Amino acid sequence: MCVSNSPTEFRSIDFEAFLNYDPHPASFNINIWFPQTDYTVKIKGSCRGFILLFRRPDIFYIWNPSTGFKKQIPLSPFDSKVVEFLFSHLYGFGYDQSRDDYLVVVLSHEPTEENPFTSHLEIFSNRDNRWKEIEGTHFPYFGDQEGLLFNGAIHWLALRPDLDIYVIVAFDLMERKLFEMPLPDDFHQELVSMASGLWVFGEFLGLWGKHYDNTVEIWVMKEYTLNSSWTKTFVLPRNSIPNYYFSPICSTNNGDIIGTMCGTCLVKLNDKGQPLRHRSFRNSLSNIVMYTESLLSLPGDNDQVYKLEE
Repeated sequence: MCVSNSPTEFRSIDFEAFLNYDPHPASFNINIWFPQTDYTVKIKGSCRGFILLFRRPDIFYIWNPSTGFKKQIPLSPFDSKVVEFLFSHLYGFGYDQSRDDYLVVVLSHEPTEENPFTSHLEIFSNRDNRWKEIEGTHFPYFGDQEGLLFNGAIHWLALRPDLDIYVIVAFDLMERKLFEMPLPDDFHQELVSMASGLWVFGEFLGLWGKHYDNTVEIWVMKEYTLNSSWTKTFVLPRNSIPNYYFSPICSTNNGDIIGTMCGTCLVKLNDKGQPLRHRSFRNSLSNIVMYTESLLSLPGDNDQVYKLEE
């Protein structure tokens, strides 16, 4: 996984080796050069070894930490005119295997007097090297979480203010269109406003939410897009979670849950929710994404590799 909590400081962590206190290097810093800025570079997604970074106010980067490859992408002509406010933009990054193309996806909300629910969906095609607006009527979505890549689509947990409900909104990377999935019928909407998120649990799309008493519900969708297949898999008791700010990020092959506490510490729970190990990796809140090391370059960009500056 990759973590960051400063404009230019990134760290790669092998979470299994790190939690096991493996004597071999399980964590190392990754150097990457950016123009001097007071803005934090935020991680917005990962796909096939590449990480999508966003540097306010207006620049994206597609970066391969394993090779040092870095491609700069400007904001779209439309989005560069939009004032970003809290929860107004949803970002995602994924791969369209039918076209061998990497896509940056931005779903933004810009209310007007005529229509308070106006939204825009745009994609940047790496192969075409340009932005394109996906036309059609799009409902507004509010959220602040990075898009989760799963099953050929990018997923966000977001609020639909026109209906005052939370939903899962997804963008199909091959069909290049949005679709919605409702939350489980028994998943209380107030959990989303407290602490919640999407993740991949085993081979399923997962959803988690935290109650006021600090217990955590974990749900999985056993059959993708079928709402009736949502199954409550775990309820982690409050005594199994040593800190209120716990969030699961992935699972191991044997079903253990890997999560973070306050974005500063890794924790492993077994399939019964019992804590097994924990270890701090930061002293302050970090931006975190899972990624797999890869030597890939972006299609058509073999002559545009940006070397790291020492």
